[in-house]
Amino acid sequence: MALTNTRDLMDLAVKTGTGQGAFNVVHLETLESLIAGAEAAGLPVIVQISENCAKFHGGLEPIALATLAAARKASVPVAVHLDHAEDEALAYQAVDLGFGSIMYDGAHFEYEKNVEVTARVAAYAHARGVYVEAELGKVGGKDGAHAPGVLTDPSEAATFVAATGVDALAVAVGSSHAMTERSAALNLTRIAELKAALTVPLVLHGSSGVSDANIVAAILAGMTKINVSTHLNGFFTRGVRDYLDAHPAVVDSRKYLGAGRDALIPEVARLLALFAAAN
Repeated sequence: MALTNTRDLMDLAVKTGTGQGAFNVVHLETLESLIAGAEAAGLPVIVQISENCAKFHGGLEPIALATLAAARKASVPVAVHLDHAEDEALAYQAVDLGFGSIMYDGAHFEYEKNVEVTARVAAYAHARGVYVEAELGKVGGKDGAHAPGVLTDPSEAATFVAATGVDALAVAVGSSHAMTERSAALNLTRIAELKAALTVPLVLHGSSGVSDANIVAAILAGMTKINVSTHLNGFFTRGVRDYLDAHPAVVDSRKYLGAGRDALIPEVARLLALFAAAN
């Protein structure tokens, strides 16, 4: 129970053919919601701190130490993961702080440079028992390899995994980051092709824009780690907004942040149960 290595959760999900939810921390209140939701469902969760989250908090260490401490107190397995780190030094810092896994995102580099840096990060992490996720592709804009219409090539993906030694690969199959409507159409055929070509688990980024039915279909086709952020942030924000609308004179921020936290918990539990029951 409590703080768990990401590898253990990923290995179990692969073995059972189910999906493992990986949800993003924004601040302490979302962290508390993610763990409370996992406890309500009685299921493990991966909690993720992104490079943007670290910047928001003035650096990785403060939010990381709080997240690790909360994970240790949980009654269900909780793994702590660094999400979308383009800064190589940040990846090393997360390893040294005790994260169970890191995602180094070198997709903004040309292929050869991506391989070089990702392999270096993976070697550092593996020497310290840390699981490594990477991403393949180079496309302009915030979405990177997850821009609409971009698809990961199975052959190139297999070559990339062999060259870098990573443990999991985020692939482009039709989802897009930061979507507020669940209207993305995943390419299930490409997921199956990638699953057949690779020996490591597949990771779906941009899952906030994907419907329940499509996520379940993606898990059945071969997806393992399901990242969700924007969709869950909406529940928190609506909880805060509803409380402030009903109590316009409130000045104690614990009141409305608590309402946001409470509003998020049931959806965390529901998604974890959905992914775990996909098979």
